[in-house]
Amino acid sequence: SHTFIINIYTKRIAQKNKMKTTFLFVTALALASCAFSFDPSPLQDFCVAINNTNVFVNGKFCEDPKLATPEDFFFSVKEGNTSNPLGSKVTQVTVNEILGLNTLGISLARVDFAPKGLNPPHIHPRGTEILIVLEGTLYVGFVTSNPQNRLITKVLNKGDVFVFPIGLIHFQLNVGYGNALAIAGLSGQNPGVITVANAVFGSNPKISSDVLTKAFQVDNKIVDNLQKQFWMDNN
Repeated sequence: SHTFIINIYTKRIAQKNKMKTTFLFVTALALASCAFSFDPSPLQDFCVAINNTNVFVNGKFCEDPKLATPEDFFFSVKEGNTSNPLGSKVTQVTVNEILGLNTLGISLARVDFAPKGLNPPHIHPRGTEILIVLEGTLYVGFVTSNPQNRLITKVLNKGDVFVFPIGLIHFQLNVGYGNALAIAGLSGQNPGVITVANAVFGSNPKISSDVLTKAFQVDNKIVDNLQKQFWMDNN
C-alpha cells in the first residue's frame, strides 16, 4: 500500500512539473510573439540607414553614428498632385525618405484628396495606421478578417482620428465639397502597401483568368476587361 501511495504521489509531482514546463513554454512563445510582432527595438540612439542594393537584410545597414547629419532626420512633405483618376495622392515618409527612421518603428504619410477623391482599398502588411483629418470630410473604413468580413466605417471631419488595424483592407473617400487633407502615422519604418485592385488585376505577369473568374464568380470577359485597365498607383 505504501508503494501504491508513493507511485501516485510521484505521478502527481511529474504532472505538476509537466504543467509548469508547458506554462513556461507557452509564456515564452507569447513573449517572443510580442517582441517580434513589429519592428525590433533599437539598441542605440539611432541607426541611420545605408542603402545597399547588393545585400538584403531585414531592415537596413547602419551608418557610423559619428557621420550622422541633420539631413538624415529630415524630409519636406509637399502638397500632393491629385490630378489623376483616383483624385488622391499619398506622400509616404518611411525609412526610404528619412534614413534616420531606421530601427525606430514609425513612419507617416500625407494624403491629399481632390473633391470625391479616393484612397482605394489597400493593406499595410507591416504596420497599423492611425489617421487624423486636417481638412475636409472623409468616409473611411476597414474590413475585418474571415469569416465575418465585417465592414467598420465612420465619417470623419477636421480633427477626427481613426485607426486601421495592421493587415486589414481599408480605404478613405473624400465626401466633402472641397479638397481634403489627412496625415497618417504607421507603426513601422517601412509598413508597405498593397493596393487590392492593382495587385489582383494589374499584377505582372497577369493572374490566370481561370483563377479570377472562379474567385470573383464573374464572366471571363469582365476579368479580361479589368486586366486591360490602367491601374494607377497613387503612392
